[in-house]
Amino acid sequence: MLVTMLNQIFEPMISRVFQIVASSLYGMARATGLTYNEVNILVYYFLIPLSWIVMLDHILEVHYIKISFVLVCIGFYLGCRAFRTYSVWLFAKSVDFLNLFNRVGSNYIASSVWICVAWPLLIYIALGYMLVFG
Repeated sequence: MLVTMLNQIFEPMISRVFQIVASSLYGMARATGLTYNEVNILVYYFLIPLSWIVMLDHILEVHYIKISFVLVCIGFYLGCRAFRTYSVWLFAKSVDFLNLFNRVGSNYIASSVWICVAWPLLIYIALGYMLVFG
């Protein structure tokens, strides 16, 4: 399968990227007093999407998308009584999602890197291109 072949070709790089990202998230957790799961959820479900939305608003020359997202985040913050518990649940669901790709010859580490690192980087590149070249 293509996925298996790509994972084998890039396996050393995939493992290294996974280690770097996981270590960075653990470092942020230690520095902030949050758990790894909490930092992971904050980064991948709030901070990265917010950065894309800010870039998109700049491209479209509007402000309402980021304002709407921030209002949703504030609503979530005010309504979420136990973020730590919620983070454990959502992280487990995220792991389940990444493990779905095992069916096509991937594994958790490779899927994490392709979906949580490579795709976001491609989105940043596309948005960056649109920012620069409009």
